[in-house]
Amino acid sequence: MKLSRRSFIKAAGAVAGYAVLGVNITKEAVADVMDFVARRQNSVYAADANKNIYKYRKSQDNPMIVKIYDPKNGFLHDGPCGHESHHLLHTHYYDRSSKIEALKKKGVTLNL
Repeated sequence: MKLSRRSFIKAAGAVAGYAVLGVNITKEAVADVMDFVARRQNSVYAADANKNIYKYRKSQDNPMIVKIYDPKNGFLHDGPCGHESHHLLHTHYYDRSSKIEALKKKGVTLNL
């Protein structure tokens, strides 16, 4: 197929028109999303500031947290980075590959 100069200019104009249209549609979509994000942020901050909804805005002001970390009688008396909280929040890896191999040798099929 041979492309003449006139048909090339027509095709290039059509492509440029669609490109400009696509850019404008994308700009409007991004602006709408950013507007939604801004409205959502404002509503979350307003709810946080409302004492009727959230009595304690900061976790360190919550009496239950204060009681948990109390140095004398608290469950986590050694603090948020202490030994007990480290033990409770971290998991450990156990190698179970030998047990899986034993099951496979017995003919058990596993859907992993």
